[in-house]
Amino acid sequence: MKIHSIQSYRGRNIYTHKPVIRIVFDIGELEGVETRDLGDFNDRLLKLLPGLSKHHCSRGREGGFVERLREGTYIGHVTEHVILELEYLLNYDVFYGRTRFLREPSVYYMVYEYINERCGIECGKAGFYIVRKLLAGESIDLDAVMANLARIRTESELGPSTKALYDEAVRRGIPVTRVGEDSILQLGYGRYQRRIEASLTDTTACISADVVGNKHLTKRLLADFNIPVPRGDIAYSVESAVMTAEEIGYPVVVKPFDGNQGKGVTLNITDERQLRIACAEALRHSKAVIVERYIKGKDYRILVVGGKVSAVAERRPPFVVGDGIHTVRELVDIENRNPLRGDDHEKPLTKIRIDDVAKQLLARRNMDENHVPAEGEIIYLRENGNLSTGGTARDCTEEIHPYNAELAVRAARITGLDIAGIDMTAEDISRPIDESNGAILEVNAAPGLRMHLYPSEGKRRNVAGDILDMLFPEGRPFTIPIVSVTGTNGKTTVTRLIGYALTLRGMKVGMTTTAGIYIGDECILEGDNTGPVSAATVLSDREIDAAVLETARGGIVKRGLGYDLADVGVITNIGDDHLGLDGVETLEDLAFVKALVIEAVKPEGYAVLNADDPMTPYFLERVKSRVILFSRSGKGDLLERHVKSGGPAVYSNGSHIMLFDGKKSAEIIKLEDVPITFGGILDCNIENSLAATAALYGLKVPARIIRMALRSFKPDNKTNPGRFNVFDLGDFRVMLDYAHNSAGYREVAKLASSMGAKRLVGVVGMPGDRLDRNITEVGEICAKTFSRIYIKEDRDPRGRKPGEVAALLYNAIAGAGFKKENIYIIRDEVKALEAAIVGARAGDLVVMLYEEFGPAFELVQKYRREMERSLISEIAVGDVGTLR
Repeated sequence: MKIHSIQSYRGRNIYTHKPVIRIVFDIGELEGVETRDLGDFNDRLLKLLPGLSKHHCSRGREGGFVERLREGTYIGHVTEHVILELEYLLNYDVFYGRTRFLREPSVYYMVYEYINERCGIECGKAGFYIVRKLLAGESIDLDAVMANLARIRTESELGPSTKALYDEAVRRGIPVTRVGEDSILQLGYGRYQRRIEASLTDTTACISADVVGNKHLTKRLLADFNIPVPRGDIAYSVESAVMTAEEIGYPVVVKPFDGNQGKGVTLNITDERQLRIACAEALRHSKAVIVERYIKGKDYRILVVGGKVSAVAERRPPFVVGDGIHTVRELVDIENRNPLRGDDHEKPLTKIRIDDVAKQLLARRNMDENHVPAEGEIIYLRENGNLSTGGTARDCTEEIHPYNAELAVRAARITGLDIAGIDMTAEDISRPIDESNGAILEVNAAPGLRMHLYPSEGKRRNVAGDILDMLFPEGRPFTIPIVSVTGTNGKTTVTRLIGYALTLRGMKVGMTTTAGIYIGDECILEGDNTGPVSAATVLSDREIDAAVLETARGGIVKRGLGYDLADVGVITNIGDDHLGLDGVETLEDLAFVKALVIEAVKPEGYAVLNADDPMTPYFLERVKSRVILFSRSGKGDLLERHVKSGGPAVYSNGSHIMLFDGKKSAEIIKLEDVPITFGGILDCNIENSLAATAALYGLKVPARIIRMALRSFKPDNKTNPGRFNVFDLGDFRVMLDYAHNSAGYREVAKLASSMGAKRLVGVVGMPGDRLDRNITEVGEICAKTFSRIYIKEDRDPRGRKPGEVAALLYNAIAGAGFKKENIYIIRDEVKALEAAIVGARAGDLVVMLYEEFGPAFELVQKYRREMERSLISEIAVGDVGTLR
């Protein structure tokens, strides 16, 4: 078996609304071979992965997959289940998978669910590796495979703090996106989004983080506000540290000047020898050390969130309890087998390590790692209780004295942190501290949340909920209005018209279209940007008030959606285009793909559907939100039933755009007053205007704004570039449009024929990935419409040989009885347009159906400037003649 490609779908997709991975692979000589014909393959597979016996498969019951194995199933299907089992062994609850034939002779695709993307991809590769080995009769070291996958899981998984925030956001319906592969999360969309890295928010000032990173400066600041802190100073050498300790008196604490996670910290140092050893360890982590008075008491961590105490934990150093049999080393190994302990921060607890610090602590007690403690004897391996070094925690949130809580809140406020971990030492947190019985030792930015989420003793605290309450207080939105527009024709115009109307309402709109990505009036990236990456780019912009996303078939099929749920989803129509691509063979296949846009709408949002389209009954079966129908005909059983049931609708009555709000109908605007309809005769733009009006109504945009937008949105280069743009070049005119299928060509032909031109000249072409019959049909339309035709080809051949599309068009046009002497093949579209312009006669209308708008527009502008210069010269000459 050979893997051709691996693609992740991070959002909702045509397979499922969960993240999936798609693998395209060639099964080769195994095509048609069933598992029952592979000797002892089934037995060896089940012996290696006994968990497969619990897989339900299509039988819907435990053992269903084994039944399929025994009866005979194909290797691709087996590999799918192996991959899901590997993920399950890594503690991921995944269930969805499917394997289907893709193309002759033996290429398949497999789709399976994942939770951790990197790990999911590696499980896919490992699944193929295992099946190949089994087929070859070779042995497999499953332990080594799983150890590698476990390492990848640990490296790529979100840490407990970030994972808790992620899960809480999902629970609240807040769209959450992992930025890159680290611990940065984007919560929400547009101007209301927030970003957080573990517990460090996007409003934490760098200076505040720097202040608390300087432990000595932090102590001085707190002391200035009469907050109890231990007496001490900075030492840049061991000798300096010795003198500081003698000045403040033993016992003392030594810690790195700018350390974290308890690394290099030594407590309760009672003499100079211990001090020198501690300084050597601390200087491994920093250029200087802090020597301060040791405050006897318990180690408490107070989490302050948004000016309130969220949780309190007593941190306990790592320890083992003797049994009179095992050594300290053996007892640590036994404790580290605890499934709650991991190598780093991936689990509630971290494994205990016998490192130099632990050995020094043991030596101070006249023992080493080979010592056998008596039964019940407690052996500490650290003096501090940091979870990162193996410590444990006891929740004591309800025990803290209000005075101590207020000290912690003040410490966070003084240092400028919205989320802070306050380290306090006290004999008893329930009694107020002072300089004699406790102190605040440190203030930490980005404090870990593990001890509060998973305390070894006491109640778990939903500190992630407190953090999200601070980021999004009651009444504050976390997202912006999102409109997603799909369909065969009209997507770009509908997208632009909706965005234009929202701009008139005073909103800054992010927009994705076939022409580029727009943030307000600025195009930040030119080209076709109608896929999920472009959508995510817009939604991550922190200035926009709304997003209008043109969502094309290709992006949906290949990557899924780039957002979670829209407020409004629009399907303009379903036509005979893009068939034969990416497994989309029929109109029903195309409708299935496009339906994702209206499936991914909030329950309280709206799906906007074309009541005149034959596919709309199918879409209505898949909708989970409210529905607005639009109709150019203004009639039909579907529209009538919808209106009778009180459903909102936008329709044409022949002269006006009408809005039915569920109770009554009202006129929005006369069709002849909508410029893009060219006086009410351009059917496609009547439909587009209706669809946009419906979407805007779904967003609760006032009728006066909708009316204003429809009246001022024009078919020109400023508001709707490249869509029925007409340019006056003096004696003749040029129209530029993006029609690229038969329905688009018919609309262009209808409009051009109504514009009173003496002669219609076509500059025509078709994308190479269209079916031969689609290209031929367009050629026949052109033969009926134009008097002279220039055939050009797209720069991107899309799989065709040079001249192949042009030949198909030529044969179709000539075959329809068109005079061959009036057909010209100029494959470069700009040169073809220039030839048409140069050969134009007075009264002509040159119609170009372009691939790239920019070069065509620039050429038209060039001739327009020349025409204007010529007119100016004629006027100047005439003025001189008059003077004479």
